[in-house]
Amino acid sequence: MSYLLTLVAAGVTVLAFPPFGVWPLVFAGPALWLVGLGELERPAKGALNGLIFGLGFYGGLIWWLSELGWEAVVPLVVVQALWSAIFGWVYVRWVRISGAPVRWVVTAGLWALLEALRYRFPLGGFEWGAFGYALSDLSAVRGAARWIGTSGWTVLVMGAAAGIASLRRPAEWRTAALPGVVVVVVVFGLGAAAPSLPTGVPLEVVVVQGSTPCPFERCPDERLLTYHQHLALTRTIPPGRVGLVVWSEGSTGSFNADPVNNPEVGGAIGAEAERIGAWMVVGGDRPVSETHWVNANVLFAPTGEIVAEYRKQQPVPFGEYVPQREFFTRLVPSLWRVPRDMIPGDGPVVFDPPHYRLGTVISFEGLFPRFARENAAEGAGLLVVATNQGSYAYTPASDQFIGITRMRSAETGLDLIHSAVTGRSVVITDGGVLGETTGLGTIELLYGTVETRPGLRTLYVRLGDWMMAVASLAGGMTMVVRLRSTPSYPRPKTRA
Repeated sequence: MSYLLTLVAAGVTVLAFPPFGVWPLVFAGPALWLVGLGELERPAKGALNGLIFGLGFYGGLIWWLSELGWEAVVPLVVVQALWSAIFGWVYVRWVRISGAPVRWVVTAGLWALLEALRYRFPLGGFEWGAFGYALSDLSAVRGAARWIGTSGWTVLVMGAAAGIASLRRPAEWRTAALPGVVVVVVVFGLGAAAPSLPTGVPLEVVVVQGSTPCPFERCPDERLLTYHQHLALTRTIPPGRVGLVVWSEGSTGSFNADPVNNPEVGGAIGAEAERIGAWMVVGGDRPVSETHWVNANVLFAPTGEIVAEYRKQQPVPFGEYVPQREFFTRLVPSLWRVPRDMIPGDGPVVFDPPHYRLGTVISFEGLFPRFARENAAEGAGLLVVATNQGSYAYTPASDQFIGITRMRSAETGLDLIHSAVTGRSVVITDGGVLGETTGLGTIELLYGTVETRPGLRTLYVRLGDWMMAVASLAGGMTMVVRLRSTPSYPRPKTRA
């Protein structure tokens, strides 16, 4: 019965995220899971229970990776599920038999610690599925994110879930359920009352979503024609209409159309920057050898010259590079479809047009708050997240990613331009307010007005995942004190 309840809990939690977006279920799903864990006595069964939750939740959330082949989605889902398996083992071994207040604090702290590790390991980590992202539609949540970040909301969700799970024990509702819910309500109220962001300098922008000649498919000369479509669409922008033009990740299409390596391409794009009288951010892939390449955003000045470049720092494992290439390509021969390994950049580059500073991150980096934070800490007053989304067809991937980058805007307080080649593009203002959104695979110009806020540094930008650290420390210390003060601490009963 516990395992069936856990499968239901995983499905309920998936429904909290796009394309469904029933956000209250992000509290209900983990609470149901904790109820199921509380019925178990053997840690091994707790680990199996946690594995089932992880497989159901992450598999149900990122199934769209199967568009790349099942060899892409299955290993990733299993690795993510291992973290919830560890949670299940520890919870049944030590946490479930604790008193209500201890169980509440340690549950939130244990989840915070394991999530912090999941975001970083292995191979740089993976933050998709953090519970806080399910709440991105709520303005109060985005207001509080300036202080606690998405990671803080993820901790609060698990704390509230632990409290809700205690409702099945009427004697514990005052010591566990009430505090867990009250903390969320208080932070929610503070977020709703958060002061408005400071007024910035307005800037007219346009996203060039040039798509491809065969969206979500493959066709001859697709990547080169992608560049030509972006260039043709840019030529329809009236002179003087905007101050910033944004092309998406890989919008120059192919290695032979990179504006740095190919003077003809660079000249054509530069001519458009000069004609429009605008700065242009252009994403492209550039080979540096037969075995390596870089993924970069280059900045064109209104004079038509390339004046700066940012190189993507966090490549996608098995997508933009193959770790331990000899071993893994023998194990999974299809990985030879990744013929070159991306060379990561060595830090943020904040561009310096007149009157504001512009930070950019590229695709996968938008999943991790640290890249947006480092741009804000370096003085960026506006953010661009340039992505492609060309591999995931008409799936929820793009909507889920917009929910994530929306929280990047909320955490930093900066307006954000989310630009995609074939996915949805949107201009995000006022710390997370969505503007008009483009379609999937469409060819569109998306105009918008942003405000640049140079020098704005929210508490979250300054301190990072401080709530996650505090919760982990509090949970660990509470458990240690509890164990030391109870030498005869009971162990779970075993069954034959």
